[in-house]
Amino acid sequence: MDGRTDQQRADRPRPAGHSPGGPATGRGPGERGDGRPGQVPLVGRHDVLQVLDESLDEAADGVFRFVALAGEPGAGKTRLLGELTAGAVARKLAVSSGRAAEFEQEMPFGAVVDALDDHLEEHLPELGPATVKLLLPVFPALASVVHGTMPTVTGNTPVARYQLFRAVRRLLEQLAAEDGLVLILDDVHWADEATIELLDYLVRHPPRARVMIAVAFRPAQASARLAALVEASVQGACGHRVRVRPLTEDEVAQLLGPDVTATRCRELFEASGGNPFYLEALARSEEPLAEGPREGDMPPAVRAALQMELSGLSPDALRVARGAAVAADEFAPALAAVAAEVSDPVALSALDELVARDIVRPGAGRFRFRHPLVRHAAYGSAAAGWRLAAHARIATYLAEIGAPAAVRARHVERSGRVGDRPAIATLVEAGRAYATQAPVTAGHWLKAALRLMPENAPAGAGLPSRLDLLMELAQVQSVGGALTEGRETARTLLRLLPGDAYERRAKAARLAALMERQLDRPHEARSLLLDELRNMPDPRSPAAIPLRMRLVAERTMRLEFRAAQAVLDLMPDDSDDWEPSLKVAVAALRPMPAFAGGRVADALRYAEAADRLLHTAPNEHLADWMDAIAWLCWAETMLGRYRTAARHFERALDVARDTGQLYVVTNLLAGLARSYGTLGNLAQAASAAEDSVEEARLVASGQQIVFALTQQSLVATWSGNEETALRHADEAVATGAGVGEWWGSMAHYARAMALFGLGRQDEGVQAIMKAANGFDTPTLDQRTLLSCAETLAQVEAGRGRRDAALQWAERAQHMRLEGVDSNNALADLARAHALLGSDPAE
Repeated sequence: MDGRTDQQRADRPRPAGHSPGGPATGRGPGERGDGRPGQVPLVGRHDVLQVLDESLDEAADGVFRFVALAGEPGAGKTRLLGELTAGAVARKLAVSSGRAAEFEQEMPFGAVVDALDDHLEEHLPELGPATVKLLLPVFPALASVVHGTMPTVTGNTPVARYQLFRAVRRLLEQLAAEDGLVLILDDVHWADEATIELLDYLVRHPPRARVMIAVAFRPAQASARLAALVEASVQGACGHRVRVRPLTEDEVAQLLGPDVTATRCRELFEASGGNPFYLEALARSEEPLAEGPREGDMPPAVRAALQMELSGLSPDALRVARGAAVAADEFAPALAAVAAEVSDPVALSALDELVARDIVRPGAGRFRFRHPLVRHAAYGSAAAGWRLAAHARIATYLAEIGAPAAVRARHVERSGRVGDRPAIATLVEAGRAYATQAPVTAGHWLKAALRLMPENAPAGAGLPSRLDLLMELAQVQSVGGALTEGRETARTLLRLLPGDAYERRAKAARLAALMERQLDRPHEARSLLLDELRNMPDPRSPAAIPLRMRLVAERTMRLEFRAAQAVLDLMPDDSDDWEPSLKVAVAALRPMPAFAGGRVADALRYAEAADRLLHTAPNEHLADWMDAIAWLCWAETMLGRYRTAARHFERALDVARDTGQLYVVTNLLAGLARSYGTLGNLAQAASAAEDSVEEARLVASGQQIVFALTQQSLVATWSGNEETALRHADEAVATGAGVGEWWGSMAHYARAMALFGLGRQDEGVQAIMKAANGFDTPTLDQRTLLSCAETLAQVEAGRGRRDAALQWAERAQHMRLEGVDSNNALADLARAHALLGSDPAE
């Protein structure tokens, strides 16, 4: 016995560290192959094998490598990962293998747990209590090993994703400490978002050890985040993306061998399209071949061949195969027996038959289908009603043995009925368990719970009301980056909430307005906030504060500083009935409107007061008001408090990432790039700006894309890469987003700076005047306007237009700010340009 309970073995995908197998792809004499049962020698694939060999050599030498094999279903990716395993073993590198599963896509970190869970116990002493505690909620094997010696992290003390990511990186470093490590994850197109985010983190922050990560996926089914991860690894020079292509006709003939006629080879090649798995399935069948493969679908002949293969089984074996397909990607015999509703002896006898027929393959007391497509066929061969009942049987069994809600949820979702309170409770518990670690998964489970909840379901017996659950869902979707879904859920909630539920309506309206802003609908955001405030009998009540704070942000974004200040003036600094976090948030909002309104002394005083509050406030007091904290950071940047701004940006990023608030990460990264750049840390600034752009593209918010590209352009200009800077600025301007708002004008400013750097003075002047709106009714902040004046003074001096240069220098003098040395230095520089010519050193 290994110390784990039946519950922990029951229903999670894991190959127990065995090497990936897969459909035979064949080879001729002299080609690769390890002779394992179910494997035949490998045909072709020389380009892929070369990349794998080179990457293994580099990893063995201590260079982190990330390799992604991309190919259609059945192309032979799994078989190639088997060759990678053999190569790693030959180099005496340790290997841990896992696989995401088609029917377990809601399992957070499933493929990683699959690969690493069985290797944890022996490394517990080296990991230490703090790391083990972070890993506990995700890795089932730890629960029984720790035996209550450490407090389990519960839903009330959630492990943040980036804390968990750092803990996994430490785990990989420990696993690789002695022999190095090759981590292999198959079928990651089925992996949950949290797994992809973890891989993204590991690519950006590689383990400090001899580690290689290899993944395989289907491009047509890859998420945008997975595609971006693979591309980022290639661009970052640590990764390879290798396409696993169909076999050629000659390779098909080599695979089939001399006993198959040329005519039959041609028929099989045309029907399979050179796909190794399809070829294998068709070669097993004696039926006439149907038409060839259709784009994005399994060829009818292959589907028919798999069904024929299943229909040749005994009734018990077919029943167990169907039950196993319902149970899990890798399953224990007991779970297959429960699903199939047969006794254990019958299940074991059926499994012997399934192994003999190569439907499933054994490994370490568990079994796995020889290929995901075989499992798909077995699952589809069962009647829908039978599958529903099988899921219900598994859910009941897992509950009886004490499996956690996250393990039971998949089966409960597929078998629960409307009004089934235990099923709803299970789904709610699963959703809450992953709210910070995997918000996409959390949202999935909460939506599933809502589908089972009657329209007017009240709270009680440990369950929230339907309206309360909608609020939880809106929160998870919004902060997790599902902008459109979060907005729609919040607006649905507003339609359902009573008109006098002021506090709940305010929370929902703030969320909806925040998402409207991120989705480039600022007018809708402002209208929503104003409508809710008008409907309140006392617009100065505590319930109105969240709405007013969001309205301040909206006004500030449009540089309506007097209006923003007027809203702030209606709010006290503190109140007895406020949560401590609200006091911090209100203080964080005050500096920017004061600065923009020319009240610099007040702005500095507000910034110092907010800094003191942040210094003593725990992170949980910041988490609910990240948008307000971001405004403080930007205000500090404009006030010349660059080091303080960078420190606050860094902390805010940690909080946002730790609590899964993706919606604000782009903004914070862009601000951090600006702070690093002004401090002269250009390499760090470029890295932060690049991360900001990539996050923005994933969230698909026009505002965030412009924010990020603008800062990336400015950093590139400061670094002397003007061509790159102009390309980024042109893309930002081309979005057409942000007209009449500060961030839209900043894109034109960045474009002007790049043009000046390239010596294209006339175009630069046009761009800078557009950015500043002719200096008549500018939509730029005072610090950037001063930079515009200083730049134009330099340009005009360089052209020999001394009077024009003096006019710009005089304008700059009028923008001096007492107490902001960086601004005043720019004003002095503008005057130096005008007096001494284009070169301040003359």
